[in-house]
Amino acid sequence: MNKGSTNSRTLFIADLHLSAERPDITAAFLRFMQQEAPQADALYILGDLFEVWIGDDNPEPLLTQVASATKALADRGVPVYFCHGNRDFLLKKRYAAKAGITLLAPATVVDLYGHPTLLMHGDSLCTLDLGYQKFRSWWNQPWWQWLILATPLWYRQHLARKARRVSAKDKAGKSSDIMDVTPDEVPKVMDMYGVQRLIHGHTHRPAVHQILLANGHSGQRYVLGDWYQQSSYLEVSATGWQLHFSALPD
Repeated sequence: MNKGSTNSRTLFIADLHLSAERPDITAAFLRFMQQEAPQADALYILGDLFEVWIGDDNPEPLLTQVASATKALADRGVPVYFCHGNRDFLLKKRYAAKAGITLLAPATVVDLYGHPTLLMHGDSLCTLDLGYQKFRSWWNQPWWQWLILATPLWYRQHLARKARRVSAKDKAGKSSDIMDVTPDEVPKVMDMYGVQRLIHGHTHRPAVHQILLANGHSGQRYVLGDWYQQSSYLEVSATGWQLHFSALPD
């Protein structure tokens, strides 16, 4: 990951929500993969790369297009790591192998140029959203995932459409505070993993937050942006950490 060069950098993205309905986001992703990612030490995708994932057996052309882009990057010597989000938690080893990506644990600590850093999608930090956390506890169960993936593809497509409608309705009835991370949960988790830096997505609120940890030290929480209105990535190097934003293609 850390090559030691003064030009070394690692890139992080999340919440692209790629779908056939948004070719502009797909175009922005492919542009990013061709222009920005090849110069990186590594690329980390922290969940919700896709709007919905109904199984590795889905023949949708978009999935092959994305897999070709990530595999090409990996073949050039830039490792691609993937942390599941709440939209693509059913992505499994079959697609990962095709796409040349390495699957990460839900919470992973990596060394970024001398800084141990916790990586996660971020939904587990939203503990005030009790309804969502209850559902999350279900879909994290291997038996539940096996049961869903054992159903026919057409039925999973039906479930996905229904889930998107329910999710949109559910979000409309919740306050923004409930859907954001719980402030007290952040330092607790960072202390648990012994880190002073955290990178996550999920909330669609790109920012850098200062965190007071239990040991009295100051920590930083880096929140990745979604790609609905603009592309967004975090660049980490030995000399700085910076969020970047670019306009989507016309």
